Amino acid sequence: MTAFPATALRAATGGPKEDGPKIVEHVMGWVLVVVFAMLVTQLGLL
Repeated sequence: MTAFPATALRAATGGPKEDGPKIVEHVMGWVLVVVFAMLVTQLGLL
């Protein structure tokens, strides 16, 4: 076996990309925080 199939297999897994838009990740994180806060308040845990 050569190193090529292992490298090609690893690259084809669809992992996170380093050059993606960071603003989308940031906004989705804050949306998750807001949804969690709404859930906590609706359940009366706060």
